[in-house]
Amino acid sequence: MRLSVLHRTTFHYPSPVTHSVNTLHLEPRTFPYQKTIGALIRVMPATRVRRFTDLFQNITHHFELPAAHMKLEIESRIRVHNLPLDIQQVSRDATLADYNDPSIREQIWQYLQESRWVSRHPEVWRQAVDITQGMSSVYEKARALTAWINKEFRYEAGVTSVNTHLEEAFQMRHGVCQDFTHVLLGLCRSVDIPARYASGYLYNGPRDTLVGAQASHAWAEIYLPSAGWIGFDPTNNTLADERYV
Repeated sequence: MRLSVLHRTTFHYPSPVTHSVNTLHLEPRTFPYQKTIGALIRVMPATRVRRFTDLFQNITHHFELPAAHMKLEIESRIRVHNLPLDIQQVSRDATLADYNDPSIREQIWQYLQESRWVSRHPEVWRQAVDITQGMSSVYEKARALTAWINKEFRYEAGVTSVNTHLEEAFQMRHGVCQDFTHVLLGLCRSVDIPARYASGYLYNGPRDTLVGAQASHAWAEIYLPSAGWIGFDPTNNTLADERYV
């Protein structure tokens, strides 16, 4: 599947702004199942934009605007070629013991730790243990945790913000895709499953059946032994396939 993404962000300021410093994550990464075939970043007022890869291997653009300006426009035009996710090649028998390989531990260690928005919490741990009780397969646990969020949480815009913490979202039981994703990260990490935050875009298609395609979207990536990082979307209770950028 070939997809094109047009993203525009415009800032209007009440008074002149100087020495504006900005960092962008708008160009998708290339994975075995996703290849970026075109990427153009445009900034107005025009300035030099520096491109580099950050610590997490995200493609990053950085620019500064020293002169006074009242408006800032950022536009990205992206084209990707996505391949279907072959779920049959995802091992459903792998257990937590498969993470003990030293080469795997090095890749996943940081995604088992607490972070600013996803901390360890007794209620989250208890819920994760209850949901996955009796399961040994990492894949089965990840699917069960994803399905639980989709069933128990209500999608509702405007009740949370970018500063909403996992604990607050877990208690409220409603929010948007970023809140659902934070909860999934907390549940997974509570039972020693490495998980990280992913954001991008979701192609809804003509059926208009998916939630979160109206703007940028968030989901979790969970590391499965023998398969690597696989996307799990709790907002739609599905795996991230070729519709996700």
